Amino acid sequence: MTPVSRTADTTDPTPELRQRWTLTIAEARGSKHSTAPDPAPYADNLLSRWSEPQRRYHTVEHLAAVLYRIDELAEHADDLAVVQLAAWFHDAVYRPDRSENEERSAALAERALPELGVGAARTAEVARLVRLTVTHDPAPDDPDGEVLCDADLAVLAGSPDRYAAYAAAVREEYSFVPDADFTAGRSAVLTQLLALPRLFRTPRGYDLWEHTARRNLATELDLLGGA
Repeated sequence: MTPVSRTADTTDPTPELRQRWTLTIAEARGSKHSTAPDPAPYADNLLSRWSEPQRRYHTVEHLAAVLYRIDELAEHADDLAVVQLAAWFHDAVYRPDRSENEERSAALAERALPELGVGAARTAEVARLVRLTVTHDPAPDDPDGEVLCDADLAVLAGSPDRYAAYAAAVREEYSFVPDADFTAGRSAVLTQLLALPRLFRTPRGYDLWEHTARRNLATELDLLGGA
């Protein structure tokens, strides 16, 4: 499948996302489901979910960014359409005060994709990849998992300004958590990430993002008083 090229001067990603969704569903269906439902209403539903008011980081812009990063890592994927679908669903259900978001997102994929004519094997693989984003710890023989997890974590390798905006958006999503509790929890997450042998599992992701991401994480941890 040929990725849709990114339009550099587009501020609203939704028109491009709708186009991408239609192409990805067509690829995932194959040629056997010409009578399957129009995918457009499903795109509307997902984009509505990604636009919910409680979101500050897990937004439509995050979805677009993950899909663009998947494009960068596409050569590493076994089934690119499956990875792209997993990106669409990986935070489709998101409530920062709940712990079962990934499970509920995977269940949404398991309901929606068969209705759209996507086969059972691909549907199961999309759901598996969504659940994998709980840990971001794919097995060495899981290239599609590596691509999805690397794309999702690529935000950690932003410029200092972009990383600061990302960290601030995460704090806004957890505005209901007192400062001391948030600092302790966030510091634990950052420490856990920095302890990993490598953050990015694909060769390209590692080369592009590992060094910068580690620098950003260490800087944030230092600012939180955890270093």
